[in-house]
Amino acid sequence: MAKEELRSISRNLQELQKKLSLLIDSFQNNSKLPQHSRISLDDGVSRLGSASSEVVAFMKSPVGQYLDRHPFLAFTLLVFIVMSAVPVGFFLLIVILTSLAALLGVIILEGLVIAVGGLSLLCILCGLGFVSLVMSGMMIASYVVVSSLINYWFSPRPLIQQNTNGDFLPAMKSADFEGLYQE
Repeated sequence: MAKEELRSISRNLQELQKKLSLLIDSFQNNSKLPQHSRISLDDGVSRLGSASSEVVAFMKSPVGQYLDRHPFLAFTLLVFIVMSAVPVGFFLLIVILTSLAALLGVIILEGLVIAVGGLSLLCILCGLGFVSLVMSGMMIASYVVVSSLINYWFSPRPLIQQNTNGDFLPAMKSADFEGLYQE
């Protein structure tokens, strides 16, 4: 039965791959791109493989191994990088614009703007570092709380019944007592 399921799954995967190839071919045939700029399925798979090898190379580096041992730090770093992309982009835009202005002869203004921009960026990145630390801490704490609640709610528990003395005892079936008291 398991072999039949594996064959069925294999057949389904092959059919899906054929349909995907046909879909990509139909998009390529209907597109107005030149033939050399079209992407094939094999190109996408090879790109995915090269990205995977880069990830493996990073994870074998000392930094990757350290982040693998400290997931909270890795998550905080990820949140910080994502949140700091916009301020860094604005800072680089200001640097490029002031460099263009410097080419026109406004050297003093460029130094002032870059210094003020650098200090502003430093303050913003420090604030974002704190916010990302707090956000990742709250996210991980909420994950722990929610997973604990889900485990508590869906864990099997014995039924509780009230004894005549007012005590609560776990409910037991009469079949549970059969082997206990034998004479």
